Amino acid sequence: MKKKKENKNTVTIIVLTALFFLASIILAVNYEKSLLKKRPLEKPAVRPAAVKGRIAIVIDDWGYSLNNLKLAAQIKEPLTCAVLPGLKNSSLVMRKLHSFGFEIILHLPMEPKAALKLEKNTITCGMDDARIRRIMDEDLSSISLAKGISNHMGSRVTEDLRTSQIIITEAKKRGLYFLDSFVTDKSVCPEIARRINVKFARRDIFLDNRNEPGYIKEQLLKLRDLAAKHGVAVGIGHDRRNTLLVLKELLPQLNKEGYKIVFLSEVTQ
Repeated sequence: MKKKKENKNTVTIIVLTALFFLASIILAVNYEKSLLKKRPLEKPAVRPAAVKGRIAIVIDDWGYSLNNLKLAAQIKEPLTCAVLPGLKNSSLVMRKLHSFGFEIILHLPMEPKAALKLEKNTITCGMDDARIRRIMDEDLSSISLAKGISNHMGSRVTEDLRTSQIIITEAKKRGLYFLDSFVTDKSVCPEIARRINVKFARRDIFLDNRNEPGYIKEQLLKLRDLAAKHGVAVGIGHDRRNTLLVLKELLPQLNKEGYKIVFLSEVTQ
């Protein structure tokens, strides 16, 4: 009799234990369901749209005046600003443009073939090596935030192997890239840059050879088309109100179309 009672108690304990575990499982499942209801649905990952092309815009001839600084500050896309050395406003303009988030390069005055008025300390083909290096030292001390160097005028110099090699070699020594404004199709700069392995870019389009908004817009759209075709395009404009107004208007539109506006340093090779 006692044994039957013990068996009955054992069965009762087993049943109660099983019921306890079953209840625990049910509670756990219900709790998990409640969490799922409260948890926000995860959105599927959105793949970024492919970039149609990269566009670098360089604005030359900064330093003559302060006239367009307020307008430049309104442009939120990356610009590369080429500042002339040794002018009254050079240092202030460099600092202001840098504070706007723009990339700075030295716009190095070089001898043209045409009889044009030259900047002070313009590098000429008749100068000896030491004087060229001395001028570059002074100019780079003046434009101390420079990430690269471009030629201001310079059709004669950029056709001259010796003079161009000194300039581009000095750029490499300082860890700077070189932009060939490409003012002559006989430029030897691409060849030198390849040979000595310096970071280099070449201008594709001048944006404002005519200081007319309609013309500047057309040139900018040509630059866009080149970027779509080749992946990268480099345009050069100047410190002019019309040029900056067009950039302020159209660069956001190009961004929306899938083109990436970049600093020149991002497309040098």
